Amino acid sequence: MTIEEKMPSIAEWGSIKLTHVAPGFAVPTDAERLLSLLEFSDTSPLPTLVIDKTHLITHWNKACEVLVGKSAGEMLGTRNQWQVLYSEARPVLADLIVDELGEQAIAALYPEKFRRIALVAGAYEIESFFPKLGEKGRWLCASAAPLRDLQGNLVGAIEILLDITEKKLAEIANYKTQLNLEQVITQRTEQLAQANARLEDDIGRREIAETELLRRNAELTELNAKLSMAQEQLVQSEKLASIGQLAAGVAHEINNPIGYIFSNFNTLSGYISDLFSMLAAYEDAEASITMPEISARLGAMRDKVELEFLKEDIPVLMSESKEGIVRVRKIVQDLKDFSRVHGNQEWQWANLHQGIDSTLNIVSNEVKYKAEVIKDYGDIPDIECLPSEINQVVMNMLVNAAHAIGSTRGTITIRTRNSGDSVVLEISDSGSGIPKENLSRIFDPFFTTKPVGQGTGLGLSLSYGIIQKHKGQIEVESEPGIGTCFRISLPIERVAGADDEKESRP
Repeated sequence: MTIEEKMPSIAEWGSIKLTHVAPGFAVPTDAERLLSLLEFSDTSPLPTLVIDKTHLITHWNKACEVLVGKSAGEMLGTRNQWQVLYSEARPVLADLIVDELGEQAIAALYPEKFRRIALVAGAYEIESFFPKLGEKGRWLCASAAPLRDLQGNLVGAIEILLDITEKKLAEIANYKTQLNLEQVITQRTEQLAQANARLEDDIGRREIAETELLRRNAELTELNAKLSMAQEQLVQSEKLASIGQLAAGVAHEINNPIGYIFSNFNTLSGYISDLFSMLAAYEDAEASITMPEISARLGAMRDKVELEFLKEDIPVLMSESKEGIVRVRKIVQDLKDFSRVHGNQEWQWANLHQGIDSTLNIVSNEVKYKAEVIKDYGDIPDIECLPSEINQVVMNMLVNAAHAIGSTRGTITIRTRNSGDSVVLEISDSGSGIPKENLSRIFDPFFTTKPVGQGTGLGLSLSYGIIQKHKGQIEVESEPGIGTCFRISLPIERVAGADDEKESRP
């Protein structure tokens, strides 16, 4: 039976009940009747998936879950249909139909393996071997057809996958049987036929072995690349952790003598106030001195030391010195808050605004000469996170924003807002922007547009990894000559993962 005979007709599809639908999938009103014909149930033996016009998966039945090993929960609402069949991103048959690329595009991907389906206009069928499925790969027959509304507008595509591995193996077995049953006229012809059969059998096994070898080689190459990337990120992460520990240690050591100075300064201020009071009393008594030589000597001493100027300047010097010590103390405290070594990298509830302010103080030297920082803070709650890692992300974004601004002084805007179960942090700049051809690569490890020696290409890659660890999202919008905006979304409460157990809120 061919795939055309197995496929239900459009009329038959109308009696099947839909069980898995992607959340938020909006169906045009004039297409609701057509899409209702595509409902199917988990009892259907045909592995079936449906995508909309934007390539989002909207339907994924139980048979499809069993065939490819991916649940509907993992696939619905995504564009990951290629992942179940291929190791690299490429369109599946339904994607080609949605894009209306025609037979030329299908032939380019599946040469000599596709044909039209006569029952449905614009529908095609292909047969191919997919080494990623199962332990040794599988042969699949995939058929796909366009979905249109009552006006004939394309709203999506449906694709059915059939496992024809046994059929293919049966064909090979049948071919071998036919070779064994052939009648030969002469002994030489019989021997030649037997030798030919053995040769073709060997070729078949060699092809299967080569296919398996290619599949394993591809998996090993991909695994080595991921391992190399993980090693580089681990080394960089360890360096950052060491720097954080060193910074916290230095801040702690500096904080002690600053405490002495601050305390002594307050005492010194009191002493000077007392001395000024005593000096005022001496000045009042100076008019009562009757000996001319003593009065003359005091007057000369007053003029020599510029007493009136000292009385005005000493309080100013004390005030400025005290302000400087307070600023040093604030920088040291922000350095400790930024490193958060005392947190021992444990998940904890933290004030995002406090972390941003501390980080701004740390990178002040990078930013203050380049741009004006505008803070537009919203009313957001504390979030459960690894504070030192979030601070690292903010620092990377601020430094990159400062570097993107040229010789003309620009602006860096920091916005926060509450968004349901998440908080959103936006850091935008008025810098040079990112060219479109580089936007898709900015989170790749070691990718940088900075001159040699001025960037490692790991800052944004590490930031992306940190946000992923927090089950958040990071997006970027940029226009050359206008600026760049990074948008980070973080869950308020920690999302439990497979790596460790959920910690309770204190």
